[in-house]
Amino acid sequence: MTDTAIPRTAATPAIKATGVHKAFGSLHVLKGVDLTVMPGTVTVILGPSGSGKSTFLRLINQLETLTGGEIDVDGEMIGYKYVERRGEKVLQTLNDREVAAQRAKLGMVFQRFNLFPHMTALENVMEAPVHVKHMNKREARELAVAELNRVGLADRINYYPVQLSGGQQQRVAIARALAMKPEIMLFDEPTSALDPELVGEVLNVMRSLARDGMTMVCVTHEIGFAREVADQVVFMDGGVVVEKGGPEIITNPKEPRFKDFLQHVL
Repeated sequence: MTDTAIPRTAATPAIKATGVHKAFGSLHVLKGVDLTVMPGTVTVILGPSGSGKSTFLRLINQLETLTGGEIDVDGEMIGYKYVERRGEKVLQTLNDREVAAQRAKLGMVFQRFNLFPHMTALENVMEAPVHVKHMNKREARELAVAELNRVGLADRINYYPVQLSGGQQQRVAIARALAMKPEIMLFDEPTSALDPELVGEVLNVMRSLARDGMTMVCVTHEIGFAREVADQVVFMDGGVVVEKGGPEIITNPKEPRFKDFLQHVL
């Protein structure tokens, strides 16, 4: 792990993973992942189930703890900091308040929507700004309405989750993440739980975010979306990055394992 934070410049990566390892007991899920994501770009991570894609996203958002390696977000090492002890710099785990401050830069959308069933779409989006950011309810309501409009749900603000389709619920989940004004959005297979006819409406919101310059890391099986929107495509298998490059690698993969994967999903 580096001794000091990376000086922030225009060239500072939004995310930089170096030698990232993650083990759950004897199960070694990530085995030295290196990846750089620049601000304002879209990185799409492809790979078979069990390849470590979702675990990698959870590490970025500190929902899991690193076994080894380092992840920097906006030039700041996540999860740890160096402190001076007896003339030496030693690593210290961040406290809950410090972790929360780092997480504030990140929005995350999961496979399942995890909406509060007893709250309307509007109330679900207002919840975190009010209770985490301590925003007053009037401002939070204006923000929530704006974000729901942004994802095409201005006419559904007073609907409860049970009254919404899966695609609409996922768009509420995206609006909820956006309401916290993150610098980076992480998407963990956001369309995998949706019926096929509802996938497009969620991908359209993600396309719009990409056009707006949002930094995004997306784990998905939507190859067409990756080809159309990604600045960087990453193929993972067995806990390692097998191949990465521009979207052209989908058409012209070099690694046999990636070629085999694409033959099965295209």
